[in-house]
Amino acid sequence: MTAGERLRSYLNLINLSTLVGLAVAKAAGCSLQHGPRGLLVAQGYTWPTPKAAAFTLGNVVLLRPAATHLAANPVLMGHEARHSTQYACCLGLPFLPLYGTAALWSLLRTGDPASRNIFERWAGLREGGYSERPLRRRRTRD
Repeated sequence: MTAGERLRSYLNLINLSTLVGLAVAKAAGCSLQHGPRGLLVAQGYTWPTPKAAAFTLGNVVLLRPAATHLAANPVLMGHEARHSTQYACCLGLPFLPLYGTAALWSLLRTGDPASRNIFERWAGLREGGYSERPLRRRRTRD
């Protein structure tokens, strides 16, 4: 791990986001392994939400059973590592409502929760498997 990755790991432990990620992984019956960039990979997540193939809680990347091959994808793991850094920058769990607000904004503007979500854009839309959708046209009164 680099010094930055080690710092991110410590910050996400202190701010409790990684502990929440580990608790969710355990409750969901996931298997854990060390991943790249100081991440922990939890495979076998089957709960209905979120619907994403992969998502991050602190330094824990949770993968659905059909997406376990993504743990070996360095591009996606880089995307998830950037989300892990976002947790550290947002002081942990406040990231969740901030992300939800950004997803709602994106959904209203594009019909897609990722396209205009600032957190997904900073993590890299394409690297996360997203494509950018155009802004919806605003209705005008005649």
